Amino acid sequence: MSDPDPKRQMQELEAKLAAHKAANKADKAHQEEHYSQAQIAWRMVTEMVAGLGIGFGIGYGLDWLFGTTPWLMVLFTLLGVAAGINVMLRTAKEVQRQTEMPPKTGGDEGNKNGD
Repeated sequence: MSDPDPKRQMQELEAKLAAHKAANKADKAHQEEHYSQAQIAWRMVTEMVAGLGIGFGIGYGLDWLFGTTPWLMVLFTLLGVAAGINVMLRTAKEVQRQTEMPPKTGGDEGNKNGD
């Protein structure tokens, strides 16, 4: 039995690794896109809840300070909801602008249908 050439073995291993990476590249891009969509959704939910919570907190604090129990809390809660919706719409416009821009890297595969 003869000893195999280590350089040849290394080249074969590198070729196998390159083929495996190329095969899994499309799957990884899809997973990253899905993660990005989930991240955007959670960002929007967080913005909405933050606006609601801040409005409620300010209204409750002012009600406690002035003794106008439900009125300022209701008013500032509604203002907080409006602010949360406004921030969500700004985020949606930002995401839309980013998706309308062409990709910066080469490789235009799988992006021909405009979705």
